[in-house]
Amino acid sequence: MLRVVNRVFLGLVGLVLLVLGGSVLAVGLGAPAPSWWIHDSRHDVLLSDAERTRWRDSGWWWPTVIAVLAVLLLLALWWLVAVLRRRRLAEVLVDTGDGEGALLRGRALENVLTQEAAQIDGVDRAHAHLTGRRSAPEARVRLALEPHVDPGTALHDLTTDALTHARTSAGLASLPAEVRLRGVKHGAERVS
Repeated sequence: MLRVVNRVFLGLVGLVLLVLGGSVLAVGLGAPAPSWWIHDSRHDVLLSDAERTRWRDSGWWWPTVIAVLAVLLLLALWWLVAVLRRRRLAEVLVDTGDGEGALLRGRALENVLTQEAAQIDGVDRAHAHLTGRRSAPEARVRLALEPHVDPGTALHDLTTDALTHARTSAGLASLPAEVRLRGVKHGAERVS
């Protein structure tokens, strides 16, 4: 859901900036400007002398403008780093015992972990996600439990079966895991 919101927001911001930038460029190149447009002709300026010097005598104006722009720049850089950072582990380094190593696709290990977790008694849905470094991966597992299941039993079965199999098959010394459990919504049962 967050990806969809991020992409829609990014698309809308990009479209607005493209339309505004394209229209300013078109008016600057000599295209006729509509009557409601902020510029009258290609020789018009963005801020007139009166608009630029309106707050000159107020000592708070320019520091406030610079601070707001700096905060916006930092937020934009934070967002860019968050979007570009790869959260999913692409590959896991498997120690083969001969001094060399083999690479295991992260998605393959995630798929196997998800399938094994989904086969646990009382688990309705499961999803596994690998993070961390390729030499020290970490698992994030989400389990949707059916109403009759004891969460402690499901967690125990996950750690002793699926996570242990994943750790031993990849030859890892440890596989730390963050497990999120939630119950599946169900309708009321009819009593007769």
